[in-house]
Amino acid sequence: MPKNYTLSLAHINDTHSNFEPSKIQFNLTVDGQKYQAETKTGGYARLSYQIEAARKRAQNTDQAFMFLHGGDSFQGTLYFREFQGAANAHLLNMLKPDAMVLGNHEIDAGNSPVLAFLNRIEFPLLAGNMDLTEELLDKEGRLKNHPMLLDYDNKQQCAKFLLKPFYDKQIAIVGITLDQMPLIARPDPDTHFINAIETTKNTVDILKNQGVDHIIILSHLGLDQDRELAEKVDGISIIVGGHSHTLQGSFSDLGLSHTDYAETINNTPIIHASKYAEVLGLAEIEFDEQGSCTAINGNNYFMLDEQIEVSHLPSSKEDATSKTRESINASSIITAEPIITAEPIITAEKVSKVITTLKAHPGVLGCEACAEVHETIMRDYRPALNALEEQVLAHIPRDLIHTRLPSKHFPHGSEIAPWVCRSMFKATKLSEPKLDFALHNAGGVRQSLNKGNLSVADVLGRILPFELPLVKYQIQGKYLYQVLESAINSATNNGVTGTGAGSFPYTYGIRYFYDGNLAMNHRITLIEEFQQGEWRKIDTEKLYIGVSSAYTAAGKEGYDALLKAHWQQDLNTMTLPEAFVDFVSQHGNLIENPLQPNVYYVSHR
Repeated sequence: MPKNYTLSLAHINDTHSNFEPSKIQFNLTVDGQKYQAETKTGGYARLSYQIEAARKRAQNTDQAFMFLHGGDSFQGTLYFREFQGAANAHLLNMLKPDAMVLGNHEIDAGNSPVLAFLNRIEFPLLAGNMDLTEELLDKEGRLKNHPMLLDYDNKQQCAKFLLKPFYDKQIAIVGITLDQMPLIARPDPDTHFINAIETTKNTVDILKNQGVDHIIILSHLGLDQDRELAEKVDGISIIVGGHSHTLQGSFSDLGLSHTDYAETINNTPIIHASKYAEVLGLAEIEFDEQGSCTAINGNNYFMLDEQIEVSHLPSSKEDATSKTRESINASSIITAEPIITAEPIITAEKVSKVITTLKAHPGVLGCEACAEVHETIMRDYRPALNALEEQVLAHIPRDLIHTRLPSKHFPHGSEIAPWVCRSMFKATKLSEPKLDFALHNAGGVRQSLNKGNLSVADVLGRILPFELPLVKYQIQGKYLYQVLESAINSATNNGVTGTGAGSFPYTYGIRYFYDGNLAMNHRITLIEEFQQGEWRKIDTEKLYIGVSSAYTAAGKEGYDALLKAHWQQDLNTMTLPEAFVDFVSQHGNLIENPLQPNVYYVSHR
């Protein structure tokens, strides 16, 4: 009997239907010069190869192996829009996870898509704090008692859990998802979500009483709530998380955020694996007999193309148009295009050194891929997307960055969300001439917009993948103060337990000023409307007409004050992505010029 119980663990989360490799940019310094390296990473075929390699390494050393998914497989790309979860189930089956936890995007459209997913998958879906005891008995497509679902056990007040052999013991996997689910998704009204911390504590206590000490919490709570869970519940061996899109590992030398892999709180390591199938988390873990983690060694790993494009990283915005580019393949060097530039010429030797430095990073793997998974994607699913990619809407003259929250480099936040708001405004104005503003949440925009041709596929599959109707409404000015502050507080956890940075608000037609250091309910210091060529303070008692997505208008993620509207009306003829498609196809040339900022934000300290 081993004194230490070792586990080889692979994990992913928030893959959002990104079956093919995704674009990625790294910023790195080589010999004192700053460079940008652009390539693609991840995708299901590369994930499959690396997971299978890790599984075989564990088998060869008689070590336990596990592969877990931290939720949010749904949404995100055209693959989901076209196949509504069928491709997700098929391809995940090929990756052979031991379990997946229910994410909020799995239940965006109610319980029915979850049932269809459960009917297709060959692994358990864990939702240990989803209470189905009040599910209607005559309901078509009930989830309760589905053999592939481990939900809440109302009699024992705990999560149903998955037990697996673990040397001479057993190891438990417990799936815990957001108890704020009704605020962030659209579960059926007869489906409830029990407090995550209480459910976890009760479940851990029951497992301990049964002699099960090795306990994995497979969480879709986000890093902040995972930290709280680890702090408040003793006896968790490890938390494998998702929802917050957190890249863990030492990647600051590649221009990416640095968050420790396996951050440990109350003797419980917490591990996440970024987003969009860009990385794979791999960990070698040792536990003692009591289930405590005694050692963990791992990282998030990018899986990069052989083809990597290298350019000088501009030192200022003025230099942005003077980059030189050169592309290199592993087997051959491609001559640089003759571009007039103020920067030093990038020689083939420099390019090679940048790529060698990038590939030598401890968090970088190669592009090896499972041929069967790749061929399945290309044969069964890719052809349906090709036609949409051929429909070009406009040429985008420069990169537009989407960031959910304002930051040092983007003090007014996203460069795309305001254009999305403008497109919503433009589309709604056609039928509502008295429209005053558009309001949209940051999480409704999923990716940055790259320079070059913008296709229908880019919009529907990557930037605005949620097929949400637009809703117009009439609301008093005082409630706009409430909704904007509440949404920002929720996005930044400023005095409230939020649902993620996706709730941060962007606008068109109004602008607002927020100071997070002021007392709650006083943080929006000013809202102004644009009327007759100038900005004027809104009247708190006046009625204004606005437009939002159906998701936001339903009061999700801190937008509950929108439910105080005098009236709401669905625009059944126009969805959010359709409004943006129409706008870009007609006015794409306008995007070259930045919009006047509508967000003035001071963070709390």
